[in-house]
Amino acid sequence: MGIDRIRGLTEAELVTELATAKRHLYDLRFQLATRQLTDYHQIPETRHEIARILSVMTERHLDAGAAARPAEPAPARPSRRPRALSRSRAASKEASAAAEPVTASASSTASSSAADTEAGS
Repeated sequence: MGIDRIRGLTEAELVTELATAKRHLYDLRFQLATRQLTDYHQIPETRHEIARILSVMTERHLDAGAAARPAEPAPARPSRRPRALSRSRAASKEASAAAEPVTASASSTASSSAADTEAGS
């Protein structure tokens, strides 16, 4: 089915055609799995047909939304930091974490494991 024919369909017909094409793709995949499919090119053709139908539906949805509201300027995007700055920040965090002193809970764990090995001897 060509794009001109798809654009000539109504919304209800588009939904019906989409459901039919999806079912056809399902059947083709089933035939492929059971080794009954002889014309393998039908699978990409059906996928392209589904894509055409969805494209026309999206175009109509966007056209309806654009007609309903006036055009607004796009909001400005915030600038991004250079990647090198974020890497250096991560490196400084790692260096500060390595320089932190050992906490009391970590030292008590080490001494209790040493006591366990002495008791086991």
